[in-house]
Amino acid sequence: MSLNEDADLDTSQVEDLRGRRGRGGTFGFPLPTGRGGGGLRIPGLGGKGGMGLIGLVVFCLLGLLFGGGATGLLPSIDEIGGLGDAPTDEDTALGETCARDNPDRFDDPACRNLLYINSIQAYWQTALPERFGVPYQATTTRYFSEAVSTACGNATSGAGPFYCPGDHHVYLDLTFYSELARRFGASGEFAQAYVLAHEYGHHVQTLLGIESQMRRAQQRDPGNANEYSVMLELQADCLAGVWANGAEGTTDERGQPLFAAITERDIAEALAAAAAVGDDAIQQRTTGQVNPEAFTHGTSAQRQRWFQTGYTTGDPGQCDTFGNAL
Repeated sequence: MSLNEDADLDTSQVEDLRGRRGRGGTFGFPLPTGRGGGGLRIPGLGGKGGMGLIGLVVFCLLGLLFGGGATGLLPSIDEIGGLGDAPTDEDTALGETCARDNPDRFDDPACRNLLYINSIQAYWQTALPERFGVPYQATTTRYFSEAVSTACGNATSGAGPFYCPGDHHVYLDLTFYSELARRFGASGEFAQAYVLAHEYGHHVQTLLGIESQMRRAQQRDPGNANEYSVMLELQADCLAGVWANGAEGTTDERGQPLFAAITERDIAEALAAAAAVGDDAIQQRTTGQVNPEAFTHGTSAQRQRWFQTGYTTGDPGQCDTFGNAL
């Protein structure tokens, strides 16, 4: 992968909360029901896991999929944590670090991930109305460290990257990537791009109403709640692959390409990451056995296959992992 050194990065798409802590209670408690979300969790990094998609406590091994319940149950993020959207010293520092005149900016994972975010949102800004007739609503990724308050509740870094439909933000502690590489062998910069594209896939699902349809299906059929969760996660993997197919065509506000090139090696890194976060791979690695009934995100083979489907076709219409289930 080659990033365009001349690209302008839109820092308004990231809120840098690193070094700050929310005031919404004791971090590490399971997220309350009432809002939903999807994400990745490395076991053993802290936190207690997350509240499952219909109020069931689900320890997802790798992956935290927050869930359903009555809407409106939680207060807003400003009420529970005081984390507003106003610019801060940290945000200003990010703008300076990631400025085009800094020749070393892409050595910083905060700037590399900012470029990925810009590209992902630029892609869906065009693709969502073209393919589905639905306008794309841009949102921000919130970089945090240690813990954060969200509209889905409080979370620690152990939650890994996740998307909260309650406030439409992606949450990311950048230290997650070193654990993903060290403990699970998913190294490479495009593995990071895959993770973010997956989380923004959840945002696309929310905008299309798929996430809420899935949650209602779980409420009607709680015995198959995990199967619906798997379908949602695999679709997010497919949508990540769709973005990867079109990423070279994404540009900054000046029309400059964000990527100079994306190679087959990059796609291999994404596929390796997808395999590393498969339910079967994580269960085998952490418990020594595989329990399909506890799957919430899909097997390694399924996650690779759906990412590859999205990447090969470049068509989000091919990402129907639900069939007639909804």
